[in-house]
Amino acid sequence: MPTQPQTGQLWDDPKPTALLVLADGTVLEGLGFGATGHAVGEVCFNTAMTGYEEILTDPSYAGQIITFTFPHIGNVGTNEDDIETVNLAATPGARGVVLHAAVTQPSNYRATRHLDQWLKSRGVIGLAGLDTRALTALIREKGMPNAVIAHEPSGRFDLAALKRQARDWPGLLGMDLVPMVTTGQRFTWHETPWVWGEGYGELREPQFHVVAIDYGIKRNILRQLAGNGCRVTVVPAQTSAADILALKPDGIFLSNGPGDPAATGAYAVPVIRTLIDKLPTFGICLGHQMLALAVGGKTVKMHQGHHGANHPVKEIKTGKVEITSMNHGFAVDRSSLPANAVETHVSLFDGSNCGLTLTDRPAFSVQFHPEASPGPRDSHALFARFAALMNEFR
Repeated sequence: MPTQPQTGQLWDDPKPTALLVLADGTVLEGLGFGATGHAVGEVCFNTAMTGYEEILTDPSYAGQIITFTFPHIGNVGTNEDDIETVNLAATPGARGVVLHAAVTQPSNYRATRHLDQWLKSRGVIGLAGLDTRALTALIREKGMPNAVIAHEPSGRFDLAALKRQARDWPGLLGMDLVPMVTTGQRFTWHETPWVWGEGYGELREPQFHVVAIDYGIKRNILRQLAGNGCRVTVVPAQTSAADILALKPDGIFLSNGPGDPAATGAYAVPVIRTLIDKLPTFGICLGHQMLALAVGGKTVKMHQGHHGANHPVKEIKTGKVEITSMNHGFAVDRSSLPANAVETHVSLFDGSNCGLTLTDRPAFSVQFHPEASPGPRDSHALFARFAALMNEFR
């Protein structure tokens, strides 16, 4: 008999209290935890073994329901230090979470809250007790489905309405979700990366001033920039090029974020085209896709996307392979890139594009997340590369 996520005690009534209803009408049953209600989104799977709190608060997951392939999620609880969302008033990231095993009591000295209570406070719906291997296999075979995740402690659901909602949701293709997660006003960032026994630090003597365009930026990206001597001014996604240049930055950072890059590009691309002609530019994830669009490239929807902390990426020039953290459902179409946009990195999972650099302007970008959080730190040096580029073009 399954265990109750909130207390670890046995359920008195094993009837399903949560459903995952796919757009094709398939209904998957489980035990609910976290927030009650229902939410619609695209179902993806994430292969990371650690860092579920960082994943669940990554704004790039807005509009998605995350299935974790690792069975034991929630075992180290949650805390206030590992949240990646910067704009706490915005959409919290993932719309729902699907787990194999029920959540146990946390066992970690840093834990301050149980995952169940933490999800309740953030309005995120959870479902446990599902065969996540089977769901992952379905996604690998058929692609990421649209679905509704629903939690009702009484176990009473309007199944017809849930099926209709899942079927009618248009999906992420063509959807601009950046307005849901971007900051509402400009702010400055000084916090540096976490150090064991010390916590987060503060940048005292900045060497550079970077303007980061917030399409859904993560805290650890900002910390990595600060850790490399950058005082960061974060601006809303629709800030004009003139307003950005008026801040007199040494460089431009294009952040990660959710949704279809082509939809966001309608207002982001003209701004980026102006900025890359004037200042060193570094992009990550959605920022990588925005840079590609700005130079004339195209993006495509992926079959199952890349979501996890164990993705091997090869740097083409050196042959070096790094294990990276990834979270994206769209990719840059390398065949669409112009001659001045040279591919620098490639995924060893499926051969998709993972990086580019411009030959005629000081700009580069990567599809993966070099800041990790969660994930390996193999690619931290890219932030130092950006700092060196700004120093060269001062």
